[in-house]
Amino acid sequence: METEYYRLSENDIECGRDKIALESAGKIIKNGGLVAFPTETVYGLGANALNSEAVLKIFAAKGRPADNPLIVHISDPNDADKFVYTDEIYNRLKEKFMPGPLTVIMPRRDCIPDAVTAGLDSAGIRCPSNIIARKLIEYAGVPIAAPSANSSGKPSPTRAEHVLDDMNGKIEMILDGGSCGVGVESTVVKISDGGIIILRPGAVTEEMLKTICDKVSVAHAVTEELDKNEKPQSPGMKYKHYAPSCPLVLVDGENNKVTEFFKEKQNSENCVILCFDEEISCLNQDKILSMGKRSDIKEQIKNLFA
Repeated sequence: METEYYRLSENDIECGRDKIALESAGKIIKNGGLVAFPTETVYGLGANALNSEAVLKIFAAKGRPADNPLIVHISDPNDADKFVYTDEIYNRLKEKFMPGPLTVIMPRRDCIPDAVTAGLDSAGIRCPSNIIARKLIEYAGVPIAAPSANSSGKPSPTRAEHVLDDMNGKIEMILDGGSCGVGVESTVVKISDGGIIILRPGAVTEEMLKTICDKVSVAHAVTEELDKNEKPQSPGMKYKHYAPSCPLVLVDGENNKVTEFFKEKQNSENCVILCFDEEISCLNQDKILSMGKRSDIKEQIKNLFA
């Protein structure tokens, strides 16, 4: 299979240019094919969420386990009730955080197939803020089921070239919309018993969620492994994720000791150091990457997968 590649910009979309690319991509989705597309979080690998055969192609392209549910993307937060049963908490989340980097899990309607939800009676709904993503959904005329556009277990792609390296020849089209603004997957929450449970942390934080609901908790699977027979309710809860192709060592400790450790490694081993801006001046400038300022968590988040 030859993968088509189109470079778009949000300005092109707003001005009505590159309509042909979006029409072509939408047709591929509607007819059961796969398209990689940008969102504000990471690049997604999309298929018609109402077509089981199309959805199964996502699992094949990624090598993704079939019991790992997908997220259903919509172009308007008000469309959610067509696919899931919404409630007052969803309406509050919608008003505050959508379109944006938030996925909400609610009881699904019969139109959403088992292939999307891994057999669960609930489905995750998300309305991305990226205009290219929303326009693609509009042109397709169907909701789009999409995980991140990478091989299962690898770091999620935040630029189209990441997708091309991994998915070229496996999917019909890649839409290049530049770098993703957030850089990590959406926050995933479940509405339950009048409260909100965080299943996957992301840019919409626990503190932000508490501004619209007093009852917010974090699922145990965020920091611990799932119980042996427990099904994952959200992507990222069960299987190894975000693993780069080379060994990765996490260094934790006092700042001066961490810097000394980095210096030692640079002198003795063939490695790349990923650190904060404040540490770079103390180190050999060869093979070093910055996460951003120590105090700027948003910048660190955006740089991590990239």
